[in-house]
Amino acid sequence: MIFYTNSPEQTERIGQKMAALLRPGDVIAFYGDLGAGKTAFTRGLARGLEISDRITSPTYTIVNEYSDGRLPLFHFDMYRLHDADDLFDIGWEDYLARGGVCAVEWSENVERALCGAIRVKITRADGENERKIEIDGGERFADLSI
Repeated sequence: MIFYTNSPEQTERIGQKMAALLRPGDVIAFYGDLGAGKTAFTRGLARGLEISDRITSPTYTIVNEYSDGRLPLFHFDMYRLHDADDLFDIGWEDYLARGGVCAVEWSENVERALCGAIRVKITRADGENERKIEIDGGERFADLSI
């Protein structure tokens, strides 16, 4: 599926709609340059999961945990990791076992560990704030609309 947005709020809205279809153990692998809108999309996921906490980028902490919603949300930033082995060293399998949703920014750094993930690629489109969002997650998301 492909969507175009013209603001961070519209990007968040797609994340919010997607959250309604998420299940325990889902992994969302984000791809996109710095400032593309990965954290904005994650804010929408959190809203859709009924999480009330303020969502921030986990750039310096590697993972932020939010547990007050319909499902826990584990928001990862893999920018500083070199490969999937680093991910396993921080307890990746433990997060998967906790029955939440893992939202992973900079997924290309740990691609080997993300087999079966829902892929969300966010790129800049024509306008300054316009984004192209491509979601590859199978039939479950085929009817996703904004």
